[in-house]
Amino acid sequence: MHMTWKKGVGIAVLIVFIGYLISVWWSVEPDPIEQSVYQQADRQVVGYATTTSLILTIESLLGKSGGWLSNDMLPPSVMMDNMRAFEFGAIEQTRDLALIMRKEFSRSQSQSTADKDLLAAHSKLNIEHTSWLVPSAESEYLDSVKLLKLYRARMMALDNPDAQFYARADNLNEWLKEVQKRLGSMSQRLSASVGQQRLNTDLSGDGSARQSTPGMSMQRIKTSWWEIDDVFYETRGATWALLNFMKAIEIDFADVLQKKNAQVSLRQIIRELEETQQPVWSPMILNGSGFGGVANHSLVMANYISRANAAVIDLTNLLTQG
Repeated sequence: MHMTWKKGVGIAVLIVFIGYLISVWWSVEPDPIEQSVYQQADRQVVGYATTTSLILTIESLLGKSGGWLSNDMLPPSVMMDNMRAFEFGAIEQTRDLALIMRKEFSRSQSQSTADKDLLAAHSKLNIEHTSWLVPSAESEYLDSVKLLKLYRARMMALDNPDAQFYARADNLNEWLKEVQKRLGSMSQRLSASVGQQRLNTDLSGDGSARQSTPGMSMQRIKTSWWEIDDVFYETRGATWALLNFMKAIEIDFADVLQKKNAQVSLRQIIRELEETQQPVWSPMILNGSGFGGVANHSLVMANYISRANAAVIDLTNLLTQG
């Protein structure tokens, strides 16, 4: 009886240890995609780089070690909240870009119709990322990749003028506005790791502005201790995907950027986003006070996000100017 009890404990410890090793392996984040992958050997078709970056980003999320973990119901992946947060941040960025491709990049004017493949691809990307029943998140994301490849093939065909990608300053600005909102939200959530007193500026700049219900003039915002690492890795996933997309935008919108003398602004965004992908050497995300003796990884990440957002705002202003 005594030996049986010891054997049971040993087996349990071995199972936990194997699960830990698997979780470490599955926690390896995908590398940012190299810009050279977006370059074509013969002729560079406008839109090829951006569409390819979207395809490869989705495929990287599905093909990384462990595959798509957000909808797994069994251990160890069910306990790997950091990688789940990374996946959510990245898939949110793919949804934003797919939306802008459907609404802006593939349409010549407001009265033109949306591309059928992009419309269907964006719809499939919007499935709940935790869905594991039929249809599962993975199957819908794979279907969206197939649709994006169909759009890319039609766009590159010289004898098929139906599928187009329009690289214009106004189109690019529409996507950058979405990026600004995302980066601003990330920066605020990261900064709230130490708690902040925030004044209500919801109606600033418009004396006639109103809101549904009265808001407090000041409130204290603080991210829960349990959510700090999730916010950090969600931001890390979002910036990983955004870095892939920015590298592609630099290729497809090269003429627009050159005309506006805005290449340096875009490269500054890419540089700041690259900093967010530095290896995290700490076994856990530390949450020291702003000037305390222990590091605060969230504030470091917020610094890079804020600088990237400032560069996005600069780029938006340059594109708006004549």
